[in-house]
Amino acid sequence: MMEEEKNFPFDVELDVRQLACPLPILRAKKSLAGMTSGQVLKIVATDKGSPNDFIDFCKKTGNELLLSVEEGGEFIFLIRRR
Repeated sequence: MMEEEKNFPFDVELDVRQLACPLPILRAKKSLAGMTSGQVLKIVATDKGSPNDFIDFCKKTGNELLLSVEEGGEFIFLIRRR
């Protein structure tokens, strides 16, 4: 586990490993819809396209991408709901 990730609190965790685009984004969108403004969603994905997908998703939706790291073939994202 990376240092930034360990020290960053999150409210909801979403495991989308083994899911291909567009499912990680769709699941994240659904999770964020059930959260309140300011809450943080942690996403763990394996889709190699997910870093760019989540950058685009956050730009389009106004949610804040707090962290995007790759660790052992898994991508970890922290997104703060707008």
